[in-house]
Amino acid sequence: MIPRYSRPDMVAIWDPATKFRIWYEIEAHACDAMADLGVIPRENAEAVWKAKDVEFDVARIDEIEAVTKHDVIAFLTHLAEHVGSDEARFVHQGMTSSDVLDTCFNVQLTRAADILIADLEGLLAALKRRAFEHKDTPRIGRSHGIHAEPTTMGLTFARFYAEMDRNLSRMRDARAEIATGAISGAVGTFANIDPAVEEHVCDKLGLVPEPISTQVIPRDRHAAFFATLGVVASSIENVAVEIRHMQRTEVLEGAEFFSMGQKGSSAMPHKKNPVLTENLTGLARMVRSAVIPAMENVALWHERDISHSSVERMIGPDATITLDFALARLTSVVDKMLIFPENMLDNMNKFPGLMMSQRVLLALTQAGVSREDAYTLVQRNALKVWEHRTDFKEELLGDADVTAALSKEEIEEKFDLGYHTKHVDTIFARVFAEG
Repeated sequence: MIPRYSRPDMVAIWDPATKFRIWYEIEAHACDAMADLGVIPRENAEAVWKAKDVEFDVARIDEIEAVTKHDVIAFLTHLAEHVGSDEARFVHQGMTSSDVLDTCFNVQLTRAADILIADLEGLLAALKRRAFEHKDTPRIGRSHGIHAEPTTMGLTFARFYAEMDRNLSRMRDARAEIATGAISGAVGTFANIDPAVEEHVCDKLGLVPEPISTQVIPRDRHAAFFATLGVVASSIENVAVEIRHMQRTEVLEGAEFFSMGQKGSSAMPHKKNPVLTENLTGLARMVRSAVIPAMENVALWHERDISHSSVERMIGPDATITLDFALARLTSVVDKMLIFPENMLDNMNKFPGLMMSQRVLLALTQAGVSREDAYTLVQRNALKVWEHRTDFKEELLGDADVTAALSKEEIEEKFDLGYHTKHVDTIFARVFAEG
């Protein structure tokens, strides 16, 4: 992933030096377990730990791999250069390359998940703060992009909070599902290595043993993990698109923070563009692009092929680094976002009273008018407001068919804005589990 959309903690997880450090720990812990079982001499297992403070030379490993054409063998050769060839002769005893590669990959994914979980917790805190700040700030609700009925800005933030809270649960589940390791040998039968070695290595690395592996850990786990990243990315886009809409000039109910010295356009100095949320929409597409390849990795030949390998070398770093950046960016956008309550009221009243049409419809049916006739009465007055920007309430009061069923007081009562926000506290209690 390019530096522009990267943050250092997540990038570090995918650094080759980090990968080789994890490979080393897998091999060293495996040697300890084999020594405990009496399979290899204790002194050989202890000798492997001579490299515990070594910074493995990535360039040297690449140099060896250029000859061996095998990354794990290249690493083991480099490790022997530090430990000594005789002392290291039992390293990788009974293991296959995927024992190292897959267990390492899942360690990296669990570490990435930990960062993403923390990112989501930060975003939730920002959304909650803004939700309570604007709990009672009235705003027109829209369906199909058209004015519907009143809601509040706080409910908009609360809706996104609830969605991201579900994503937090999904991310925790995805972490748990991916946190497995396998040290089971060439086709997963433990023919040349005791299952106790796998249990020891997994315990040391914070994983659980894969119940049954082949030469690889089953890729349905990884498909579920990347699918979760895709869902989180889609939720980021959901919030971003709403903010982009709010920042449109003719709407302007909210906007990204515009910093001192920021420029919106190279040609038009007046511009304030929603560039951060537009960027988030694009980043969400990139994260989702990893989902289908991860799904296609599930079907491997027999006990293993390597059609998944090249895919995961790319989507592992790219998807997690991109999502980490996107979550941090969205948190900042929400935290600093400008809200314009006056514009919300102006927009709500652009077609005066029109948003109360359902209340009048229901009142007419309760007064004995058939639903079909009531709908016709309300709609014909509503269309006048659409066409001439008149006042909906005044149109109703001037319609003899309407006033024959409803008194003036009954009509006026239907235009109380508070009617639409009377259950905000109930919704907030459901979302935030507090009043």
